[in-house]
Formats: sequence, C-alpha cells, structure tokens
Amino acid sequence: MQLVNQTWGLLKKEILLEWRSKYAFNGVLLYVVATVFVCYISFSLTPGFSGSEGYRVVWNVLFWIIILFASVNAIAKSFIQENKGRLLYYYSIASPQAIILSKIIYNILLMTLLSLLALLVYLLFFPNTIGDPFFYFLSVLLGSISFSTIFTMISAIASKAGNNGTLMAILSFPVIIPVILLLIRISKSAMDGLARYLNYGNIGVLCAINVIVIATSLILFPYLWRD
Repeated sequence: MQLVNQTWGLLKKEILLEWRSKYAFNGVLLYVVATVFVCYISFSLTPGFSGSEGYRVVWNVLFWIIILFASVNAIAKSFIQENKGRLLYYYSIASPQAIILSKIIYNILLMTLLSLLALLVYLLFFPNTIGDPFFYFLSVLLGSISFSTIFTMISAIASKAGNNGTLMAILSFPVIIPVILLLIRISKSAMDGLARYLNYGNIGVLCAINVIVIATSLILFPYLWRD
C-alpha cells in the first residue's frame, strides 16, 4: 500500500510539473506535426501512389518511425534531464520502486496522448486506409506502452553512466527492434482488415516483453539508486 501511495504522489508531481511547463509535450507535438507534414509533401510529389499496396506499407512504417523518434525525444530524457536536487528530494520521500513506477506510468500516459494526437494528425493529412480502426488503435496503445517501459528503463541506466547518449542507443537497439517489428506486423494486419486472432500471438509476445522490462526495472533500479 505504501508503494502505491508513493507512486501516486510522485506521479501527480510529474504531471503537475509537466502541466506548468509543457516543454516536453509541446516540443514533441511540434516535431510530430512537422514530420507528418513533411511526409505529406513527399507523398504529394508522387501522384498515383496513394492507391497502391506499397502506399499502405509505407504509410504504416512511416507512422511507427515518427512515433519511435517522438518517444525518444519525450521519454529518453526522463532521468537524463532531472537535476540532482529534485532526484535527491524524490529519494528522500519515496522508495526506488515507487520512483521508477511513477516514471513509467507518467511516460505511458504522455506517449499515449502524443501517439493518439499523432494518429489523428496523420489521418487528417493522409487518406484513411485502415481496415480495422479499433485494432489499429490497440496497436498504437501497445506501442505507447512498449516504448515507454523500454526507454524509461534505458534512460535510468544511462543517467547513472554519465548521461551517455551512445550507451542509451546501444542498450535500446536490441530491445526496440523486435518491438518495432511486432508492432508493424500487428498494425499492418489491422490496416488490411485481417482476422484479429491471427495476431494474438504477437500481442502476447509484446505484452511479455513489457512485463519483463517492468520487472527488470523494479529489480535493477534500486541498485542504480544506491549509486
């Protein structure tokens, strides 16, 4: 119960700080809108491409590339940009498990909001080619959760290694690649309107990766916190 109360208290502080500054949210939202507009201009220069099968593939892959880089900009700075005074304050009032859980939950909420806004902007600029909108929405939600858990953990590790951006890229690569491949498969099936049960296995693997990452974060972060 104490862990829940500490996590909820830290989560409220994170949301309040972001609401006051809106720096991360506005910056990433600007990046998403600008990137989608650039993609729209590029597609407009290729007449006749919008009705092809290749268009749907490129449409889907570009969307996930945009979400991936948006998550890097929004989440990767979770611990790296935190000043020592605030971290010391957090450590004095809460357990390390509560700190990492609050960061993960906050980043999930932030990325879910940004991903849904990105999808809305994407659909406004490009023709709607989604055969199963609900299943595609589910894949976006799963992607937001996956990116949040992975990059939050990697950000915590990198922050204790001198904020080494290279280290963060190296650690993220082997974890994020299979996640991206699974998300592209699930969302492509949703675009094609295929039977949902065909991707239950992929969804199960994605959920298992998230559970493993969260469990690893809860085990590993207390040792990072002591340093």
